Amino acid sequence: MTDRNERSLAETLWKIYRRPERPPLWTKAGDFHWVDPQFSQRVLREHLDETHGAASRIGAERTIQIDWLWQKLALQPGDHLFDITCGPGLYAAEFARRGCQVTGIDYSATAIAYARELVEAHQLTERCTFIEQDIRAMAGYEAVFDGAILLYGQLAGFPKAEAQPLLERIARSLKPGARLCVELLDQDYVDKAETTWWFTDDQGLWGDAPFLHLGERFWNEEEESAVERYHIVHLETGELTEVLMYDQTYSVETMTAMMKSAGFQTVEAYLSWDDLPLYDAEEWVAYVATR
Repeated sequence: MTDRNERSLAETLWKIYRRPERPPLWTKAGDFHWVDPQFSQRVLREHLDETHGAASRIGAERTIQIDWLWQKLALQPGDHLFDITCGPGLYAAEFARRGCQVTGIDYSATAIAYARELVEAHQLTERCTFIEQDIRAMAGYEAVFDGAILLYGQLAGFPKAEAQPLLERIARSLKPGARLCVELLDQDYVDKAETTWWFTDDQGLWGDAPFLHLGERFWNEEEESAVERYHIVHLETGELTEVLMYDQTYSVETMTAMMKSAGFQTVEAYLSWDDLPLYDAEEWVAYVATR
């Protein structure tokens, strides 16, 4: 390491030492670098890694979920499905293969590009439309879709004040009688402890060169929210990346009330993913709301 890199590393460590005791909730710093091309490529790599389900569930579990969703959403070939936060299109492609017309929306340009390549490779392009956009700014669809999915806790990335109008826009996008499935962590299983941890690696989500990851988790009881602060020290350069990740949690009663306020007539909450054989099923609630 050069003298310059050593000085940079020392400055980075002092920045960490002088960090605020607790990070604030719901600041712009929580924008998870999705627009950074290199970071987005690493996220995509995690989505496609079949050795774990940390970004997207592995293929066998997705199939189990999709079978269940097909039944619970009462989908039929030719129906128009809205895949909200569609990521790399792994669910969208399967629903299209079963005959649905799918509109997918996601903030990541890298994920959208892969989704388009995926459906093209499977000759499903005519059944799929993918939109690169923040879901909070999505078009004002009116009674367009026969069903919608918002999976893997993605709604928890927004505070309640943003989640409510988002649910309202989704409700308006659905035809009367159409259903939405939202997957959220069971509040009883959310980690409410304030913890710290660290690890090192040569390659992973945080970089493709040696790095040190320092993590902290804080719980806000009043807001029922957690914030995780990551300091990533890039060891070869001494540079620092700071990331904040938020997790808004909901009781079943709160989410049910929010969905009904958004315009859904009925809401069913399936604890533990309705006992589907998913490796972490007990940690999740699958909500099915009918417009």
